[in-house]
Amino acid sequence: MVSKNKNLSLLIVLIVAFSFSSYSQIELKNKIVDSILDYPIESASIYVQNTTIGTVSNIDGKFVLQVPKKHAKDTLVISTIGYKSYKTPVDEFDNDAIIYLDEDVASLDEVLIVADPRPETGNGVVLKALEKLQENMPDSAYIQKGFLRHKERNTKEFKWLIESAISVYDSGFASPSSEYLKVNVDQMRKSYDLRDVDSLFTYYTYLKNTTGNRSLKAENLKRDTIPTSRLTKSIKWNDTRVNGLPNLFKGKLNLVRNSKEEDALFGEDILDKHLFAIDTILVDNDRKIYKIQIAKGNEYVGLNTEGIYNEGYYPKGWMYIYWDNYAIKKIEYELVAASPAQKSRSKTLFGTQTNHKLVINYMAYNDKMYPSYMYYETPKLVNVGYKPKGKMNKEEEKRYNKEERYYYTVQEILFSEVVEDKEKISEALSKDWDADIFSPKPYNKEFWKGYNILLESEEDEKLIQDLTKRSKLYKD
Repeated sequence: MVSKNKNLSLLIVLIVAFSFSSYSQIELKNKIVDSILDYPIESASIYVQNTTIGTVSNIDGKFVLQVPKKHAKDTLVISTIGYKSYKTPVDEFDNDAIIYLDEDVASLDEVLIVADPRPETGNGVVLKALEKLQENMPDSAYIQKGFLRHKERNTKEFKWLIESAISVYDSGFASPSSEYLKVNVDQMRKSYDLRDVDSLFTYYTYLKNTTGNRSLKAENLKRDTIPTSRLTKSIKWNDTRVNGLPNLFKGKLNLVRNSKEEDALFGEDILDKHLFAIDTILVDNDRKIYKIQIAKGNEYVGLNTEGIYNEGYYPKGWMYIYWDNYAIKKIEYELVAASPAQKSRSKTLFGTQTNHKLVINYMAYNDKMYPSYMYYETPKLVNVGYKPKGKMNKEEEKRYNKEERYYYTVQEILFSEVVEDKEKISEALSKDWDADIFSPKPYNKEFWKGYNILLESEEDEKLIQDLTKRSKLYKD
């Protein structure tokens, strides 16, 4: 009997230990609000000090963060540019008390009274920051692990949603990303697709590009004559060439990382296409930071996208650059149709003049600046073409209804881990890497229990729930 009791006790201990190890995370969640205006603060950084564990607040000011229990005594920091930071030990964080942040602005006249000479114009500050990239960006190989949300919608509903865990390998700032940067999709969390009739134009474009038949006309396509398997193939082809994940990291819109690439937007001729003006000096987590406005230069901006007219833009937006070391903290960048041809194209095909919206946040880790959050939004060619004359049937009405017609895609990436260990990197690279976010993978419930994700807004959550009920093209 004693032996049985001992065995039972041992079993209980093992079960408790296993349970503890399985749930050895502290979940932090709350809402961040402006203390004076009482509105939610979007894109605030929430992170554990001296680590890369973190997230950002959504449009409602809300966030959720999973922190390993080994960091229970470490400092949690909530910060955003222009506000005083909130700091507390992880294990003392209150999930029920709303976080109110106070504004924190530095006077430009006050901080300019210094002994060391420094640039006095926005152009000068940006050029200095680009000059310092070699010091401020990672100079050796690393892997970042993060969460990807890729969604497509029109003005009424979501049409497509993919959520994945990804890894990004980068050999360092000095080497070209086009040759050395790699992306892998590690796990899949959600995969829902409602694109069907809406994507006949994609099928038309696919046929023109793969068959070389230039006499094809979009208005002649009928959904009931196209096998779903062929439509699916064309959709994936278009997804990959336009919004494939590697394109975001290796392309021209990865402004800072790829500034040394040929024909880079932030390359040697940056001032031909951009002008920069100092707006003010703010504070970010007790450090002074320039807020610099991005405006148009003398030349149009173009992205040289193969097979797509992606030229004739003017840039606008903001850059945030630290006062002390000229490290780039954040970029908000938009490309707006400017040439007559692009203005006409954008109005007809997209219903908007803003073709690209980009936000990149960087975090300081081991004295280098790593990307912590990326947001990229662009309109997408989906169901354009000939508009029938006279009375339309229900399918045609749906295709040409403006609420159904204009689409845009959003890619959001939250990075929450940096791997610098050479052995771990070598081991990871020895395996096959696959950047295909469209390939379905089995859902691993255990993997996602402690993995940090981006919190959906309340509005998006409702649309996502509706999508999951109606998804039909590829459904888990």
